[in-house]
Amino acid sequence: MNQDTLRSLLEAVAGGRQDVDGALAALRSLPFEDVGFATVDHHRSLRTGFPEVVYCEHKTPGQVAEIVARLAARHPRVLGTRATLAHFAAAQEQTPDLQYHELARCLWLDREPERERHPGIVLVAAGTSDLPVLEEVALTLDLMGHHPQRIVDVGVAGIHRLLPHTPAIQQANVVITVAGMEGALASVVGGLTAAPVIAVPTSVGYGASFGGLAALLAMLNSCASGVAVVNIDNGYGAACMAAAINARIVDGGR
Repeated sequence: MNQDTLRSLLEAVAGGRQDVDGALAALRSLPFEDVGFATVDHHRSLRTGFPEVVYCEHKTPGQVAEIVARLAARHPRVLGTRATLAHFAAAQEQTPDLQYHELARCLWLDREPERERHPGIVLVAAGTSDLPVLEEVALTLDLMGHHPQRIVDVGVAGIHRLLPHTPAIQQANVVITVAGMEGALASVVGGLTAAPVIAVPTSVGYGASFGGLAALLAMLNSCASGVAVVNIDNGYGAACMAAAINARIVDGGR
């Protein structure tokens, strides 16, 4: 149930094309659905504009399959992050049109692929090793109705690779930087643009990177203004923030 389907249902009741009992049946599971091991939030798309997203890690394939099936029965778009091939195989048995992005480790469904996507978001990745997180960002943004531009493998070890992309970075409504190691890319990009920069530290790096902690602390201590930081490897969280910002700019947040 999203804003469009709810509006259609209310208009059908008002126009006499749907009786009240039928509308009540449709609305009965609107707030949430209890499946025993999970409480599926069907109301989230009305509150936030996008359905509940399934965090698949530490869930069994059967649990993921059931949650995804319940969401797919009511929403045209579904996303599951940190998904394995086992999660996908189990979920696809119940939702045959489900798809899997192996690099991003995401399972996803989009039954309205031709809908409009908004430009305005630029993604900047330091290295090829950061691409799994970047692709999680990109897929999430696509499902949320945005068309991001990718700039990849432009880390500070060869900063001359980044500088030709300065015009695109400066024209963006919001920029997402994805970097591991020492995490310096966020500060460099933050010094090139007036747009808000969302920094994503990744767990890429040798031992003293402490699984992304070094990049996280560097980004939190950035000397560039306008840089905000999400958690380590949290491409999904960065995408949600960027989508909220871009939507407010391009269409007033609708």
